[in-house]
Amino acid sequence: MDAHIDHILVVDDDREIRELVSTYLTRNGLRVTIAPDGRHMRQFLESNVVDLIVLDIMMPGDDGLTLCRELRAGKHKSTPILMLTARSDETDRIIGLEMGADDYLAKPFAARELMARIKAVLRRTRMLPPNLQVSEAGRLLTFGDWRLDTTARHLLDKDGTVVALSGAEYRLLRVFVDHPQRVLNRDQLLNLTQGRDAELFDRSIDLLVSRLRQRLGDHAREPIYIKTVRSEGYVLAMPVEITEARE
Repeated sequence: MDAHIDHILVVDDDREIRELVSTYLTRNGLRVTIAPDGRHMRQFLESNVVDLIVLDIMMPGDDGLTLCRELRAGKHKSTPILMLTARSDETDRIIGLEMGADDYLAKPFAARELMARIKAVLRRTRMLPPNLQVSEAGRLLTFGDWRLDTTARHLLDKDGTVVALSGAEYRLLRVFVDHPQRVLNRDQLLNLTQGRDAELFDRSIDLLVSRLRQRLGDHAREPIYIKTVRSEGYVLAMPVEITEARE
């Protein structure tokens, strides 16, 4: 049986960048499809699955942030996204992270660096620590008024309503529910959610915790679920009940 060849979708309105990136990635053993805008991206993804999407932010029509949000709300919500931008403003990086991007690369960039980042994102999204592996039958992790369905990757409130999570938010919540009532520092959270070679900026975990608290309805100053332990880190401050998910 042939080894799997990773399929990368490059979405960028700059024809020269599309062709250069496609040529370099193909020469380095990847399968590449290119799209000049969101419309072509959607058409391709209607009947195809890819391993990672390289998505430019500054494009005519729907920009990359809009497309990222759309992807995270649809059937490709678990597909890793690496965003490109001509701007180095931290605000863009924060928004991209909050919308579910897995990594960020500013233009101009070296093709070799893009290749390295693609490999890193693919590696850390596929190689979760052993204690984060999900059983074949799937699990329901119940804490307080919430349930996390690890098969469907859904967060459910007490009424059974699905609350949407980005890929980064889901991974962070998985870490907390797998380590309930245990204080985890920022380095541990980065390693468990992104892998040891993560190169996210310093405030990324704090931003993700803030977003996750909003999803859980936690009050910023007096959170019930995810509490801050001064000078140490964060803790899911309640027990977790584990049951098998129904098929």
